[in-house]
Amino acid sequence: MTSFSRKDLVLLALLTLIWGFNWPIMKIGVTNYPPLTFRILGLIGSLPVLWLAARSKGMPLALPRGKLMLLARLAIPNVLLWNVFMIMGITMLSSGRSAIIGYTMPVWALLFGLLLYRERPNRMAWFGIACAFLGTVLLMSSEFEKLSGQPLGSILMLAGAASWGYGTVRMKRAAIDMPNVTLTFWMVLLSSVVLTLAAALFESAAWRLPTPAQWLAIAYNAVLVFGFAFVVWFRLARTLPPVASGLSVMMIPVVGVFSGAWMLGETPHWQDYCAMVLILVSLGTVMLKRKPPATISGAD
Repeated sequence: MTSFSRKDLVLLALLTLIWGFNWPIMKIGVTNYPPLTFRILGLIGSLPVLWLAARSKGMPLALPRGKLMLLARLAIPNVLLWNVFMIMGITMLSSGRSAIIGYTMPVWALLFGLLLYRERPNRMAWFGIACAFLGTVLLMSSEFEKLSGQPLGSILMLAGAASWGYGTVRMKRAAIDMPNVTLTFWMVLLSSVVLTLAAALFESAAWRLPTPAQWLAIAYNAVLVFGFAFVVWFRLARTLPPVASGLSVMMIPVVGVFSGAWMLGETPHWQDYCAMVLILVSLGTVMLKRKPPATISGAD
């Protein structure tokens, strides 16, 4: 399995913290506020951030000829469906449990890789998946009663995770020669158009100005989640195998659980601590470098 560079590890650590803390932040943002509208404000707010990032690095923002439909097909599972299902699901579940269900994504990426492309993960990848899955089950075990009381929220989060897993597999195999910032800009822009129409259709009657706390949540999502973390994620999704990129973010739900406890008073259980150990082991399976194959020298 492909190993991480030092730069990848630093970016992954930042991604983990930003996305992990975003789960309770999103919960604050959608409390008594239309969820699709909250999401679209964050998406639209990220566009000037991404534009400035591309311009400052001299990266082109032009859309490659003939790539619009391919970008749209990638944006649908990776940005549009994931964000719709996730933001609707989090209104019905605690922030920590939303993160846990959402990050079953590596399992879905593995399944789609097997079904669509007949990928055969090695033993280390299977071991990492098993640890991540067991950790996820432990994290969910203390909330089964609550989850059963909110079946729609759980179904929406699972649908979002499946969509994200499918999108990760497709992203790895997409032939698009453009910088990650440019790729993110266009995927966010295309998704923003659809989400704006959906928000206008279903939530316009509830539109109002956000509270100061909700404005902060929107700004956090615009600058850090979409303007930075999405770019980092698409870098990982394009350069690493789907299972490796999926397992690499499995620490995020742990951060989501404990940041929810800190910010929203959600109570961690012993299962959370055991799951954290299992997920750390899972992370190790994608971060340990494989030994290079031995070479044999000698005269012909």
